[in-house]
Amino acid sequence: MKIAVVGTGYVGLVTGTCFADSGNEVICIDKDEAKIAVLEKGKIPIYEPGLLEMVHRNSRDGRLVFTTDLQKGIQASDLVFIAVGTPQSETGAADLSTVFAVAKSIALAANNTKIVIIKSTVPVGTNKKVQDIVNANSKFPIHICSNPEFLKEGAAIEDCTKPDRVVIGIRSPELSEIFKELYAPFLRTERPLLIMSPESAEMTKYAANAMLATKISFINEMSNICEKMGGDINDVRRGIGHDIRIGFQFLFPGAGYGGSCFPKDIRALIHMANEIGIAPTMLAAIDVVNELQKELLFSKIHDHFKGNIKGLTFGIWGLAFKPRTDDIREAPALVLIDALLNAGAKVQVHDPEAMPNVNAIYGDKLSYCSKPYDALQGANALAIVTEWQEFRNPNFQFMAGLLKENVIFDGRNLYEPKVLSTVGFTYYSIGRKTAFPSS
Repeated sequence: MKIAVVGTGYVGLVTGTCFADSGNEVICIDKDEAKIAVLEKGKIPIYEPGLLEMVHRNSRDGRLVFTTDLQKGIQASDLVFIAVGTPQSETGAADLSTVFAVAKSIALAANNTKIVIIKSTVPVGTNKKVQDIVNANSKFPIHICSNPEFLKEGAAIEDCTKPDRVVIGIRSPELSEIFKELYAPFLRTERPLLIMSPESAEMTKYAANAMLATKISFINEMSNICEKMGGDINDVRRGIGHDIRIGFQFLFPGAGYGGSCFPKDIRALIHMANEIGIAPTMLAAIDVVNELQKELLFSKIHDHFKGNIKGLTFGIWGLAFKPRTDDIREAPALVLIDALLNAGAKVQVHDPEAMPNVNAIYGDKLSYCSKPYDALQGANALAIVTEWQEFRNPNFQFMAGLLKENVIFDGRNLYEPKVLSTVGFTYYSIGRKTAFPSS
C-alpha cells in the first residue's frame, strides 16, 4: 500500500517505519525542516531501541522516505495517517489545533479519494469534526477513520508489529477489508482487529490509559499506607497480583508515572467528563495521587536531613520517566530536581539517554555525569528515580567510598532492604520499612 504519515514524532515515526518494514511504500511528512534533515541523514530525533536500524534498512531499500512537502506526499498516497501532537491546553483539554490544520491541508491537497486515519490521541467526537473539515475543503471523497495507538516507549516496535489488538473506528463497513489487509502481517498470531464506531475507538484509547494509570496510583497509595502501618508493599503486591482478576502488570509501587500519555490523557478525560456534566471523581483522584507521589522522594530526603538541605549534594540516577527512553515529559525526576534546587542543594545526575533533554531545561544548574558512579562523588545521598537495568546490581562497597553518607532514597524499590542494611546503608524505599545499617 502507499501510505503517508503526517507527523514524525514518536508515534508517527514508529508507525511509518513499521508499515514500511512490512512492505508498504511510506512517506513520512513533517513541517519541521531540521527534523526531516536529521532523518534524511540516517539519524533519528528520539531514542527507541531498534528503531534506528529499522529506519536505516527501509530507507536504504526505498520503502521509507521523508519530506516536508505535504502536498506531494498526500497526492502520492492512498492512506494518510495523522500522527501529530495533541498537547494539554491550559484548561486540561487536548489541543487539537494541529490535527484540524493538518486535516484541512490534506483536504486541499487531495487529488482523488483518500482514506485518512487519525492515529493521534484525540477526544471523543474529534473524528466527526475532522470529517466536517475535510468535507468543507476537499473536491474528492475523504473517509475519516480512527486507529488509536497503544505503544509503550521502550517497546514500541514490538507493540506495533505484535499488538495485543488493533482498534479501528469506521463509519463505512466496507473499509474494514483495507485495514485487515494493512494489519495482516502484524496479526498472524490471531490477535484481534476490532471494528467499532469512531467514538468508541477514541474512547478506547482514553479508557485503556485511565485503567493503567488507575493501577499505578492504586498501588502507590497502598504502598504509602503499608509503609506507615509496618507492612511490606512487595508482599502485598504478590498477595493481590496472583489473583487472576487483578494480575501483576502496572502493579509496581514507585515515584509516580510520567510521560506523554498518562498525565495528559487522564486530564483530557477529566475535561471531557466535566464538559458533559459528569463528575470524574475517580479520574481526579488518580491524577491527585500521582502528583503527590512525585513529591514523596523529596519528602523522605527532607525528613532524613531534618530540613537542613541547603549546601548538600545529591546524586540522582534516572531522569527519563521510564527506562529505555529519553522522554522526560512529566518525569518524576524533574519534580525532585526542582525541589532540591529550590532547597539550595547541588544536584549531580546520570541517565543513559535523557541527559541532553534535561540539559536543555536546566543548563548549568546541574552537574551531568557520564557514568552512574560519577554522580555519587562527594554526594550526601543517592536518589534513584528511573529503574534502568544497569542500576540493579551496583557495587555497594564502592558506592560507600564515593558518598559522604551511606544513604539511598530508592523510588523504584530496586534493592532488598536487608542487603542494604548488611552493607552499611540507610535505605529508604517505597511502601517498605526503612533499613538502617546493621550493627
